[in-house]
Amino acid sequence: METVTDLRLDVVAPDDAGAVREYVEVHRAVRLVDSPWQHPLTEHQAVGQLRHGWDGEPSVGYVGRVAGRPVAVASYGTSEYDNRHLAWTDVRVHPDLRRRGLGSAVLAGLRERARAEGRTSLGTDGWESAAAVAFAARHGLAQRAVDVNRRQHLAELDRDALDTAYAGALPHATAYELVRMPGRSSDEELPALAVMTAAINDAPTDDLDLEDEVFPPERVRAYEEAQLQRGHRLHRVVARHRASGELAGQTVVTVDGERPTLAEQHDTSVVAAHRGHRLGLLLKLEMLRWLAETQPQVATIDTWNSESNGPMIAVNELLGYRVLGRVLVFQGPVS
Repeated sequence: METVTDLRLDVVAPDDAGAVREYVEVHRAVRLVDSPWQHPLTEHQAVGQLRHGWDGEPSVGYVGRVAGRPVAVASYGTSEYDNRHLAWTDVRVHPDLRRRGLGSAVLAGLRERARAEGRTSLGTDGWESAAAVAFAARHGLAQRAVDVNRRQHLAELDRDALDTAYAGALPHATAYELVRMPGRSSDEELPALAVMTAAINDAPTDDLDLEDEVFPPERVRAYEEAQLQRGHRLHRVVARHRASGELAGQTVVTVDGERPTLAEQHDTSVVAAHRGHRLGLLLKLEMLRWLAETQPQVATIDTWNSESNGPMIAVNELLGYRVLGRVLVFQGPVS
């Protein structure tokens, strides 16, 4: 029987094919039990995450092994742009090997790394369950937020109804134009994109101990490069104020280059000074029109929202997104 004292926690290098394979196999086993609606992790996807991350600051991946056998996976992420007090962790134990203290041992290893790096706050999450709540409580982590995973099935959309919604919203936004921006942005566009991207800080973070995220132009570029290097097809629609030229809002969707029927919704935000013109709805409707023209093979789009983000949830429900699962987000002191 596997025991905690035999556990070895090893970093997964993205170019170590064997370790990546083990990392993926455990992840797949966990998803089949905890969140079977999630698309299975692939080795290509795992390598992209480990090498590039979301915006060029990839989390460190781990495989926990006992007697050479993979029993758990984990990740450890920090940022140097902002929130330097914080380390985010993710711990997943193979379903066949739970309730033996393996998860606690893995978290202890990640906690020690956070302590050594001078981080003072630790975050983690888990799909909604009594087990997730109990695990967090044992380690001094309190529930601070809830995120909800939703999915849109494009074949089920009532395109006529969406056209009606688009036509109904347009009169409220005559001062704006919608602009499609595929792939990598130009250097000239980056400063304005960076200012606009910071509008995401207005999204609710509930009781989490978080500072506003910082978005210099180089971080926007790093995000684009990370997504493109991972093989994603990057689509951004912005709303530009006609009179001033200011960028008022955006929505971003990436299409999986490896599995092009799958897409993910990334940031959607509107700058505070430009709210009240139905731009959030128009941006997402324009994105759907663009994808239908150039990426007609896309079957589903997944999105994540804070459960308390009522305005964005209302838009998503209008667009046919359905709830898949709720994730409980926990945070507490490192020490």
